[in-house]
Amino acid sequence: MSKIEIGEILLLEGEDGQEEEIEILGTLDVDGAEYAVAGLVQEIERDTNEDMEIFFFRIDEEGELHEIESDAEFQQVARVLEHNMKHNQ
Repeated sequence: MSKIEIGEILLLEGEDGQEEEIEILGTLDVDGAEYAVAGLVQEIERDTNEDMEIFFFRIDEEGELHEIESDAEFQQVARVLEHNMKHNQ
């Protein structure tokens, strides 16, 4: 797989087996590991002030996306994203 690009649209299989389009919104470096931040295209296109579901994926050396399995890892990535958003406004 090639390098993950911001704005790239990918298919994500949901828990119900349905495929949904996600858009890569950005990438983060957390303690030397690279993560992709994504949102559902359907929610992004709605352009409302409602909260949007955000997904984090760990990016491996080949550019493959992997779901985050541990709550601690998810929380750590979420804290870095929140910190970055506060300091980039």
